[in-house]
Amino acid sequence: MKTYFVDSFTNEKFKGNPAAVCLPNTELDSETMQNIATEIGFSETAFIKQISDNNYSIRFFSPKTEIPLCGHATLASSKIVFDTTSFENIKFINAENVELPIAKVGNKIKMQFPVYNTQETEVPQEMTDALGISEISNKRYSPKNKIILIEIKCAIELANLKPDFTALVNSYSGINGVLVTAVSDTANFDFHYRYFWPWSGTNEDPVTGGVQTFLTKYWSERLNKTKFNAYQSSSRTGTMSTELVADKVFILGEAVTVLEGEFNL
Repeated sequence: MKTYFVDSFTNEKFKGNPAAVCLPNTELDSETMQNIATEIGFSETAFIKQISDNNYSIRFFSPKTEIPLCGHATLASSKIVFDTTSFENIKFINAENVELPIAKVGNKIKMQFPVYNTQETEVPQEMTDALGISEISNKRYSPKNKIILIEIKCAIELANLKPDFTALVNSYSGINGVLVTAVSDTANFDFHYRYFWPWSGTNEDPVTGGVQTFLTKYWSERLNKTKFNAYQSSSRTGTMSTELVADKVFILGEAVTVLEGEFNL
């Protein structure tokens, strides 16, 4: 099976978020795809298959479970399709039949994702202690994504967080992850964020595009604007631009292919 490793949301190798992109020649069952994703070990492995013309099916697996929607693995998959075909526009259809139109824009890739609402929520003290957060500015919950959003005041504090992941998992159940965000302290970016998801994936996702389905709208309401430059302050770091347009969010980013090979099935 043709397989690629791609670093997403960066123009540098060994930065951004690595994803595996697999192009099966035959139908694979869910158990096999999960085993492959677990073997590779990246936060996400994508399996894509051409349906017709420039339309592709796409499925995402973390090392632990199937994920309905993933931004960085969609970007990685788009990079491979654009590099190996003459297409300038493609469309992915995920396991929930959500259509994801993608366009090549120079050296960058523009993805269209749906927008999901957030609601008020409570965050237990055990969670904030596990994260190492001293003070919360705001807290929300994305029911569609099953992700808790916590806003704090300081981007430097965000970058310096060193969560106790055992305590974090034990602090809450029934969610996929916790996103911590702060307004940027530099002119180059509007907000910073980090995503921790030991419940359903790895301890920390280096750069997360899928959370923009609710994070861009959140910051749009907080900052009263619709276009953003976002910075993920993980150890690998990563950047993207987003724009909120009605019930859609456009995510613009770059990707670098670092490996091309074959997975022996």
